Amino acid sequence: MNGDRDFCLILIKINLMAYTDYTLMDLKIKFGLNNRQQNLFSEIEEKMPSERLLEQLQDAKELPVRSEKAKSEGIVFPILLELRKQNDKFFTIYSGDRLNANVEHGLVGECDFILAKDTNSFMINLPIITLVEAKKNDLEVGIPQCAAQMLGAKLYNAKFEQPIDTIFGCVTTATEWRFLKLENQEIIVDSELYFLNDLPKILGVFQTIIDFYKRILGE
Repeated sequence: MNGDRDFCLILIKINLMAYTDYTLMDLKIKFGLNNRQQNLFSEIEEKMPSERLLEQLQDAKELPVRSEKAKSEGIVFPILLELRKQNDKFFTIYSGDRLNANVEHGLVGECDFILAKDTNSFMINLPIITLVEAKKNDLEVGIPQCAAQMLGAKLYNAKFEQPIDTIFGCVTTATEWRFLKLENQEIIVDSELYFLNDLPKILGVFQTIIDFYKRILGE
């Protein structure tokens, strides 16, 4: 009897699994995804922020921005909006939306941010970048979650017959930013860490990623 009960509990646990439950080892065992570190953006062109963005970030700096929600509203979202505006609304931003890619494997759940190619669709369409706000200011904890969401984005696109071979991701504490890339069954974690006080580099990395998608998806 105990064996049957334990087996049922395992099944329940599997069914309830979500992006936040994944480890890098889970992704390797279940999906054959290897992982390694590499400098992903050795050559980037820095992108200067607008005066408006600098003012917004300065305003946020003067407030007690401690929670993930406050950091999202005061720092992360304005940066993403700036990038969207500077790229003629090439992508749209989803905040807190669910990306249910594969329920059976637990690739489901809410994403802090999803950047998707703007196709004027009401539903999430062509997700290309997932962004995770690191809990407790710990970037390392957010990396497996981001990797799982990147895989979810890839499977989601394939499910709707819009395959994209390369998906990018980012984990941030708002002051620290680390980027990821999913390609050829491999999660590559950028060995470079970027800081908010060097904002032109962060914007430059995002612009490099966006330019990549402009080339393969068209503007």
